Amino acid sequence: MRVMVTGGAGYIGSVVTEELLKGGDEAVVYDSLYKGHREAVVEGATFVKGDLLDTAFLRDTLVKHRIEAVVHMAADSLVGESVKEPAKYFRNNVLGGLSLLDAMREAKVSSLVFSSTAAVYGEPAKQPIEESDPTEPTNPYGETKLAFERALRWYEGAYGVRFVSLRYFNAAGATERCGERHHPETHLIPLVLQAAAGERPDITVFGEDYATPDGTCVRDYIHVVDLAQAHVLALHALAKGHPSAIYNLGCGGEGYSVKQVIDCARRVTQRDIPVRVGARRPGDPAVLIASSSRIMRELGWRPQQQQLEAIVASAWRWMQRPRA
Repeated sequence: MRVMVTGGAGYIGSVVTEELLKGGDEAVVYDSLYKGHREAVVEGATFVKGDLLDTAFLRDTLVKHRIEAVVHMAADSLVGESVKEPAKYFRNNVLGGLSLLDAMREAKVSSLVFSSTAAVYGEPAKQPIEESDPTEPTNPYGETKLAFERALRWYEGAYGVRFVSLRYFNAAGATERCGERHHPETHLIPLVLQAAAGERPDITVFGEDYATPDGTCVRDYIHVVDLAQAHVLALHALAKGHPSAIYNLGCGGEGYSVKQVIDCARRVTQRDIPVRVGARRPGDPAVLIASSSRIMRELGWRPQQQQLEAIVASAWRWMQRPRA
């Protein structure tokens, strides 16, 4: 299958591209390099530098490369920034997404896998979270992802664009070649490993008085390779006529607390990790855990690297690699 990956020069997009190529698919990475990195584009993929808002160029790229399906990952994704700059998020995440859908219509491409987020649920009333639970985003980032999901339903009805929307929880880990590199970094595991590497003085724990076993927030972590494989499964399911669907992606179980992540990183790195305790962050739920039973049941997805130690160790190995 010939697949376009928007945002394929980013963290998850590069691993999705890797998995596509491993499975024998062809991949075209479409990325503006606004946040992605040219060197992250996997060897064997075709790279096209372009903006999502350039509908005509998108259409021409789809036609030129005879694209059959799209994985849409390009987006702004910082919760705090989205609150300060909602216009940026609605423009890039919603208008950019609609530009892509219009280009797909014109190029007669009718299958899309969408990189969505657990932020669409807001502060859920129960755990684990299921796809049928209410969607009540508490920030513009989640709101824009939900807005695009809703647009997909209407585009399917009017134009026949079928889709699978994958709501991520916490992607982490790395492959031998592709890892997490954000500026600024906001994700817990790379921040903890940066503290272990001496790249930052310490790690801040935001609150230790939550109603959890050790008082710190509990989250669901999923290895980025397991996440990428879910995208490939979804693409091929759509190609075989699978109906449009929305799936959570996490590892379920009981999740891991912030303190458990830090302790795990100490074991993996064999280094001290200084910790400071700060105040709670507004809007941080005590627990966020996914139920991924629907995608397991319907698509046969099975995460292979569920253990936190495997996730942290893969990220640490990638961080230790020499950089050009």
